[in-house]
Amino acid sequence: MGDSRDPCPHLDSIGEVTKEDLLLKSKGTCQSCGVAGPNLWACLQVSCSYVGCGESFADHSTIHAQVKTHNLTVNLTTFRVWCYACEKEVFLEQRLAAHPPGPSPKFSEQDSPPPPCHPLKAVPIAVADEGESESEDDDLKPRGLTGMKNLGNSCYMNAALQALSNCPPLTQFFLECGGLVRTDKKPALCKSYQKLVTEVWHRKRPSYVVPTSLSHGIKLVNPMFRGYAQQDTQEFLRCLMDQLHEELKEPRVAAALPEARDSDSSDSDEKREGDRSPSEDEFLSCDSSSDRGEGDGQGRGGGGSPAETELLIPDEAGRAISEKERRKDRRFSWGQQRTSSEQVDEDADVDTAMAALDQQPTDTQPPSPRSTSPCRTPEPDNEAHMRSASRPCSPVHHHEGHAKLAGSPPRASPVRMGPSYVLKKAQVPSTGSRRRKEQQYRSVISDIFDGSILSLVQCLTCDRVSTTVETFQDLSLPIPGKEDLAKLHSAIYQNVPAKPGACGDSYAAQGWLAFIVEYIRRFVVSCTPSWFWGPVVTLEDCLAAFFAADELKGDNMYSCERCKKLRNGVKYCKVLQLPEILCIHLKRFRHEVMYSFKISSHVSFPLEGLDLRPFLAKECTSQITTYDLLSVICHHGTAGSGHYIAYCQNVINGQWYEFDDQYVTEVHETLVQNAEAYVLFYRKSSEEAVRERQQVVSLAAMREPSLLRFYVSREWLNKFNTFAEPGPITNHTFLCSHGGIPPNKYHYIDDLVVILPQNVWEHLYNRFGGGPAVNHLYVCSICQVEIEALAKRRRIEIDTFIKLNKAFQAEESPSVIYCISMQWFREWEAFVKGKDNEPPGPIDNSRIAQVKGSGHIQLKQGADYGQISEETWVYLLSLYGGGPEIAIRQSVAQLQDPESLHGEQKIEAETRAV
Repeated sequence: MGDSRDPCPHLDSIGEVTKEDLLLKSKGTCQSCGVAGPNLWACLQVSCSYVGCGESFADHSTIHAQVKTHNLTVNLTTFRVWCYACEKEVFLEQRLAAHPPGPSPKFSEQDSPPPPCHPLKAVPIAVADEGESESEDDDLKPRGLTGMKNLGNSCYMNAALQALSNCPPLTQFFLECGGLVRTDKKPALCKSYQKLVTEVWHRKRPSYVVPTSLSHGIKLVNPMFRGYAQQDTQEFLRCLMDQLHEELKEPRVAAALPEARDSDSSDSDEKREGDRSPSEDEFLSCDSSSDRGEGDGQGRGGGGSPAETELLIPDEAGRAISEKERRKDRRFSWGQQRTSSEQVDEDADVDTAMAALDQQPTDTQPPSPRSTSPCRTPEPDNEAHMRSASRPCSPVHHHEGHAKLAGSPPRASPVRMGPSYVLKKAQVPSTGSRRRKEQQYRSVISDIFDGSILSLVQCLTCDRVSTTVETFQDLSLPIPGKEDLAKLHSAIYQNVPAKPGACGDSYAAQGWLAFIVEYIRRFVVSCTPSWFWGPVVTLEDCLAAFFAADELKGDNMYSCERCKKLRNGVKYCKVLQLPEILCIHLKRFRHEVMYSFKISSHVSFPLEGLDLRPFLAKECTSQITTYDLLSVICHHGTAGSGHYIAYCQNVINGQWYEFDDQYVTEVHETLVQNAEAYVLFYRKSSEEAVRERQQVVSLAAMREPSLLRFYVSREWLNKFNTFAEPGPITNHTFLCSHGGIPPNKYHYIDDLVVILPQNVWEHLYNRFGGGPAVNHLYVCSICQVEIEALAKRRRIEIDTFIKLNKAFQAEESPSVIYCISMQWFREWEAFVKGKDNEPPGPIDNSRIAQVKGSGHIQLKQGADYGQISEETWVYLLSLYGGGPEIAIRQSVAQLQDPESLHGEQKIEAETRAV
């Protein structure tokens, strides 16, 4: 069988074909047996209008082709064309390309002019073409309507997966950028998710799938999800996206990194720390109680041909797109940075709060820390409190049914600090100035879901303002009560800060009797018309409650660094950068020591046009501030038990569907609006982005001959196709810092790049900037030399260590044993085994050391350390430096008297100058 890209010699036998004719035929029946669609086949022979059934019935279309010797037929559901003589799929645009005197449709690397289409699967310039051909297909039977089997109280997982599956930027990435779905990290959850998404969105999808592989993987990542207990869907979402980020993250190339803000320009003293992996970060968020199939480049449908996404109907190539198709393209066109890190803006001193804001420099890419506090953790009262984290996100609901509007300790201005090596009783000697260079990371998860918030705390005595920029993955919003709404609305109309008070203060100190009374009250409220009880709570009210200014006074006074004492203060936060997809979590659950309850108040939310402009900082770089709803997860039941379902809008036909485990049902949007929302996914909306994509399609359809072809990152083109704000062109996903192809990516480079005609490249470059321009792909020789040198270094280090350690094990009674921090040793081990490309920093024994009154350093009791020989210590110290040195020596009396082994072992810690 020949290459599917070779022009079919039978294309000349096709008569005039229009989209209207095919749509009309698709609504008919088989002319032989009368069976209706889907998957009817229409003959394309000149003057033949036969329509027959396919293999799922009597296959009259094949019988017609054999009897009449009509070779070409088109599937009226998928609009894919099959040639019986060539026994392969063919593409109608090849018929157009065969007539002009331009380059041959068959592409070869030696051709000077660029081909009419690139042989890779994802053709970036076919966005509207995709939307046109596939939208007509999906008007009959839209894809993505696949249920998921309940594996035993797994509705929380099914609802979350369906909500994510209907987020176009993420789903398109896994369908079109399969070459980037590569990981050596276990349990390879990204591949399980890619396989699941491919099955759900396949044209020949089953009625439901069984997400066994993904369920098993998430249980390996977090043991909390093991067993068959009921779980929280928001916790699952955070765990899943955190693991996907970890598996897909890539280091940022220096040329693509944002510039740091000039702290001198605002008279501020800002301390920033480099990026580190999420597990190393410390994070507190605004209103926080706690705080990511095979990678073979599969196209949509799993087995898409190289030109599958191209226009299939030739006479539509230059035709203007109707308003109806424009709306479909908007729904179909599935449309910035994670820095897997933390950056700290410590207290910036300014004369006044307004001066701080006026002098605050703007960033095109604001600092975005990547961390998350563990769930089920009480909130700190001090903004300098630290806790370990893995992703930045808003708080989980477990400890906060309502967040405070004012005077709320949990809403303290977030302060995120890195690991501290300071010992409380005495300072361990410095390990040296040389530190491991922290690497910044990004992934598709961070590109889609990460936004940033600017938090400020102002001292009302000296007007000193401390600022912090933090990254959020979602916003956990309180549900204000009647009194809280009155405060909010009063503050809005009077343009003054809300008075101190907590959202739902009545919940703060509930006993059993108060809980029963409140439960009865809420039941009565639910049965009472809203005009009698009070105003309806809207999502905008919840956002206003979250971003309301808080007064810090009384027991919650602010510790001012300038005043050196507790002072009254005000804290507030604004959005600095909006994410492409905004995830909102409504805090409906409150868990106390003795009981738990659920807040069942209805929250009205818009299906379109959610505007976040009132909550933006004036330094915000996001141009698009309105969002449309993609999906909503609902919980039916109580705090102790219940059931999760999801309502999602199908991106192809715009209809809303209810996903209840394996059952999928079309519903009216009114039912969605009346749902008891728990987690909502909103997507940026932009008509300008749709028009931009249509303009690019028009440029590509011109097929202007050019002498240069330009390679562009497939991942960025996926952003262009699906993001409202794709940002500058970023070719660093397939380029190294030297401008070549990293040797480890060259063997699958076709999955990473797409070729664009010169006129399309120039338009995109002038519109978005970025780059760099790439006209030739080559393996970077500098990187090759560095890789070889690194492999040699690793081999020498690990061989030397094994040799020295064997000698140490053979020694019966070593007179001295050196201690080394296992945390540092694990970093070194990951490096020499090739699991981490970055070598560890200096040896850091400060975590296992403690200082005695005499000034000597000894081993800390219960410390996580390993034992090595003196020779091994000297060898590692010569390579990496650091310290302090901790040696355990056996006393001479112990060596001479074996009976003393039954007594107390005498250990003396000796400190040597490093």
